[in-house]
Amino acid sequence: MWIRVWHSNRNPQLILTYYLETIQKLGHIPLVTQSDPGTENYGIANAHTMLRQMYDPALQGTLQHRWMRTKKNVKPEITWSQLRRRFTPGFETLLDEGVENGWYDSDNTLQVMIFRWIFIPWLQCELDRYQDRVNNTLKRPDRNKVLPHGVPNLIYESPEDFGALNFKVTVKQDDIDYVRRLYVNPDHPVFDLVPRRLNNFIQGCYEDLGRPPITRQSVWTIYLDLYDSMQRSVQVPAVVRSLTDGTDPDEEEEPLPLLENQNDLFFHEDTDGAYYMGGIHGGQGLGTFSLFESSLR
Repeated sequence: MWIRVWHSNRNPQLILTYYLETIQKLGHIPLVTQSDPGTENYGIANAHTMLRQMYDPALQGTLQHRWMRTKKNVKPEITWSQLRRRFTPGFETLLDEGVENGWYDSDNTLQVMIFRWIFIPWLQCELDRYQDRVNNTLKRPDRNKVLPHGVPNLIYESPEDFGALNFKVTVKQDDIDYVRRLYVNPDHPVFDLVPRRLNNFIQGCYEDLGRPPITRQSVWTIYLDLYDSMQRSVQVPAVVRSLTDGTDPDEEEEPLPLLENQNDLFFHEDTDGAYYMGGIHGGQGLGTFSLFESSLR
């Protein structure tokens, strides 16, 4: 549903915004969310639990998020592995070029800020294209696979056409806005691509260069031109000094606490090691009656 690149991956507010932006676009949420253990995922766990309990009061007292402690978070791990194999190598080679040629030094604050400003939005566009291509491409047939076969987006949009059940929970925009106001501070510095006092300055220099399009072939050239332009500005030393105060945007506030008095989802493991991760019947799975009911709706 999302693949994001940013200068941080530890802030729970930041990670939560990825979830909220996705469900706002879709208009629905899943029964259960899941992730690796980690405080950066507390925002999603809290917000999703709150939304599920709004629409199903019977879920009160149960965290509607599965922590993948004893089992790996398999689906995202597979996706990550494929991304590392298909997408990453060529871009890593391009990024290494800047280090090898002495263009980029992670200890140089100005270079780091310019690098963020140019490379992060460009890489995000490339990731969006990769995501769209993967989600709209028919997967190789696998006779051992029990889930539906087909184009992922088509399966997700019309599961009934692939012999699957639809468990999407429709949510209202007002409820999404409520949890966003509750858990997300939009003024937190982690949401800034670069510190605000520097962003307009870089933008001005970029416009002075004629706003050249950023591509694989031009990205390092634009970076070097911006760096050269900013080095010649008398304002840069004061701006850079103001950035090297040792503060970390991820550490500027206490971690988001997990909702209190919420029990973990029911966990069942049989002799074959199989277990159910969904939210039907308290996590105990679909019974015959449930399947019959679903077939009538």
